[in-house]
Order: sequence, then C-alpha cells, then structure tokens
Amino acid sequence: MDSVRPENNRNTRLPQTDGFQSVRQAHQSEMAEDYVELIAELIAQSGEARPVDIARRLGVSQPTVTKNLARLKRDGLVTHEPYRSVFLTAEGQVLAVDCEKRHRTVVAFLTTLGISPEVAEHDAEGIEHHVSDETLAAFTRYIKQNS
Repeated sequence: MDSVRPENNRNTRLPQTDGFQSVRQAHQSEMAEDYVELIAELIAQSGEARPVDIARRLGVSQPTVTKNLARLKRDGLVTHEPYRSVFLTAEGQVLAVDCEKRHRTVVAFLTTLGISPEVAEHDAEGIEHHVSDETLAAFTRYIKQNS
C-alpha cells in the first residue's frame, strides 16, 4: 500500500520540507549577497568595483562574474556597463548593509563563544546566509549578556 504512505503522497507536506525549501532559497540569494557585500567593500576601499577585482576576490572566472552581474542588474541591485566599474543601486546598498550587519553579528557571536577571529570570519561566510532574524536577535542578546 505504498500509495497511502506520506512520502509517496504528493499532497502531504513532510516536516523537513519547509527546512529544505528555506535552505534552497538561501542558496539562491547567497550569490547576490556575496556580490553586493564585496562590491560595497571594493567601492569603500578604492572608489570602484571592477569585474576583474570581483573575480579575483571571489576566486571565480570573469565570465562567471559577467553572468552574475547581468543577473544582479536584472534584479535591480547593480548598475554596470561592459568594460566599466560596477556600482550598487539604492536597493543593492540596502542589501549590502544588511549583509554586512548579519556578518558582523555572526562573527561577534562566534568570537564570544571563544572561536578565533580567523575561524569566526570563515564560518560566518556560510552561516550569515542561512540565519533567521530570530536567531540573529538571539545572537545579539547573547553577545550583550556575555561581553
């Protein structure tokens, strides 16, 4: 009677379905978040973000950067013309600030737990994309109580 087992019924939502769906959505937004955060950092450091610098910093090819910049431009996060620097739109700037804030919160939380700053920076790169606002708020409370 396989047809009555929940995992074989397409209309039955399994408990882990929501978790898997949120992870897939986070993976889709990771690229955009990484790019806008890096673009903001490059602009702050040198006044511009060139595709060659983005490729070098992310460890990807220039064609990959070009493809992803086209997606970011389509999504209204950057302005970019061929052979020119990349700039964030107002929406891109808001996303970059939000990403940086999440990153700093995760790093601060991990270092409060005793994780070395180098490892905390590395680990935060993955965690920051998957952490909920509720969890970030808990991280912030923990940091304030233990600093």
